[in-house]
Amino acid sequence: MKKEQQDILTEISTLSRTIEENYPELQKYLQETRETLPQGSVEEGIDIESLKDHRDSLKSLIEKYKEKIK
Repeated sequence: MKKEQQDILTEISTLSRTIEENYPELQKYLQETRETLPQGSVEEGIDIESLKDHRDSLKSLIEKYKEKIK
């Protein structure tokens, strides 16, 4: 696995944990965003763009929610 892929996966994990711990009402969306990832593992060929899209969707979810609750 490439370092960039590993870094993005780490970010995804951190963002998911942030949602679970700080924004539990958003947990229902975690499954939906996971479903947007292609099937298979990184070793089998999930491309970096798909990982970036998933990471960005989690970031967007958090930011939109933070704006909404202000």
